[in-house]
Amino acid sequence: MVTLVERRSGYLLAARLPRLSAELTQKAMIRLLKSRRGAVQTITLDNGSEFADHETVARAVTAATYFCDPYCPEQRGTNENTNGLIRQYFPGGTDFWQVSDAKLREMVEKLNDRPRKRLGYRTPA
Repeated sequence: MVTLVERRSGYLLAARLPRLSAELTQKAMIRLLKSRRGAVQTITLDNGSEFADHETVARAVTAATYFCDPYCPEQRGTNENTNGLIRQYFPGGTDFWQVSDAKLREMVEKLNDRPRKRLGYRTPA
């Protein structure tokens, strides 16, 4: 699963991947971000091989891409925190082949409509 989280608001975009590959990750990221082209200025990625096509994503959505330092997930803190919130809906070890796209969309909507203390109890949406 690819998760993209806007740093300030915590707004979540997510897509399920049939398998982990750079090509599938790149296509999913472009599909999720294309409609927000211009609003996305930077994308911070971890160092996984699934982000090997980051330049294609950067060109497609006109955003700069950055990589966090190895073994420093705190540099992507909002994304790591959001992944923890996702685990409330899908525990570790969940087989995402068994999760429907409708369930995934429902989880994304719930998280985007969930009030956050850091936003003064407003929702990311």
